Amino acid sequence: MVKQQISKLSKNDIYEKEFKSSMRGYNQDEVDQFLDEIIKDYEAFENQIQKLETELANTKKQATKLEENVRKQPVQPTQPTQGNTNYDILRRLSNLEKHVFGSKLYD
Repeated sequence: MVKQQISKLSKNDIYEKEFKSSMRGYNQDEVDQFLDEIIKDYEAFENQIQKLETELANTKKQATKLEENVRKQPVQPTQPTQGNTNYDILRRLSNLEKHVFGSKLYD
């Protein structure tokens, strides 16, 4: 799997970045600490992206296998079973409604 670079900066670009100092410049230690935090975040994001890409690839493989299995299975025509007429089905449905809803259904 080819890893695609999402951001413009890598963790090494951040780590190797040098800032010019001036008379009233930033505290170099604070900048370094902040950059260290950013590097940790980038590493966490890269790890999460890698994990999700692996999971996606596995899911795609499973989906492909399932599709192949479905294609291989013969299609069996369904035939209505004896005694299941519309009247029988409606009667069963009515009995089920009476059982579930009781007298509330007809109040």
